[in-house]
Amino acid sequence: MSGHVPPGFGVRDGALVIAGRTAEQWVAEAGDTPLFVYDRVRVAAKVSAFRAAFPGVRLHYAMKANPFAPLLAWMAGLVDGVDVASGGELAAAVAAGAREISFAGPAKRDAELAAAIEAGATINLESVGEMRRAAALAAGKGLRARVAVRVNPPFELKGSGMRMGGGAKPFGVDADAVPDMLRAMAGLPLDFRGFHIFAGSQNLDAGAIIAAQRETVALAAALAAQAPCPPALVNLGGGFGVPYFPGDVALDVGLVGAALAEALSARPAVLAETEFALELGRWLVADAGVYLTRVVDRKMSGGQLFLACDGGLHHQLAASGNFGTVIRRNYPLANATRFAAEPEEVANVVGCLCTPLDRLGDRVMLPRTEEGDLIALFMAGAYGRTASPGAFLGHPPPGEIFA
Repeated sequence: MSGHVPPGFGVRDGALVIAGRTAEQWVAEAGDTPLFVYDRVRVAAKVSAFRAAFPGVRLHYAMKANPFAPLLAWMAGLVDGVDVASGGELAAAVAAGAREISFAGPAKRDAELAAAIEAGATINLESVGEMRRAAALAAGKGLRARVAVRVNPPFELKGSGMRMGGGAKPFGVDADAVPDMLRAMAGLPLDFRGFHIFAGSQNLDAGAIIAAQRETVALAAALAAQAPCPPALVNLGGGFGVPYFPGDVALDVGLVGAALAEALSARPAVLAETEFALELGRWLVADAGVYLTRVVDRKMSGGQLFLACDGGLHHQLAASGNFGTVIRRNYPLANATRFAAEPEEVANVVGCLCTPLDRLGDRVMLPRTEEGDLIALFMAGAYGRTASPGAFLGHPPPGEIFA
């Protein structure tokens, strides 16, 4: 196997076991490969870990990480809210029975704003223009729109895989412009709910997250003093990373939770009645997913072994190194058919697409791997199928099972 396979996966008759069944059994149920399998027990364990580390803090699921309908419907019953970033996600969250929905993202179209207003979702306003459009749409319907201001903070979450705040950004309203925007809400058919302040994502540095959360609480307090009413909710964003690569160390959420509790206990009076939420996606679902693809061809070229599979970057773009990474590194990968066997050969695991970008594993150590064997890519529960170019070259979509 290659990389750091997440703990908790079993072996039966030498084969990989996922959620109590072997990889081949899941493929037999689905009918074919490629296939994503998502283990609900692993997701539930993450939710429980969050509740233990962050008592009193609301948990929102960022469904962009994995919007698979059975997973989303189940998740909606576990978390306190679902965060969406499009009209399509809004409709899916409503259908899933989400208790609370917030809608972020630049360039929301009028139809999306109207749907959010009608659904009672909180619109995280990204600009003054969006605020005025939401107000006009609400007035036209004889309704009041629930809104929060998405703030572009003057700081960033250091060490993040993707930096969402600090400097010029397409996301949110610059912090120094928020007071004027809050004053402009007066007289508009808008119900101010609070702030959404998201500084970055995919961070494994507890110290960096703690520092960003403290700055976020202080910024929310300063802005709340300018608001038309005390904020009901401050969404602190997320940023919790997961360990994809060898040498990565899992984030210490207990340390982060203790520091946040300390910061909230000392928060200014203007936030005394405010609730706080963390918006997490990847951290909740990434290690619950396994992508299974079958070896179709085994060949040598230039003295190197290539294992060509029926899956690829059109389903798992991130694992190919083409989703926000600067230097490509191998995701955890194993031969699921011979999971317990000792590695004995170096192989390049590639997909079925006609592009050299379609690489799932470069020079990985595997047991002797034959045509027909299953390859498992781990950490596949987040930003998999729907974050990949599924229509490229017209290959069929992968199967998905919520186990």
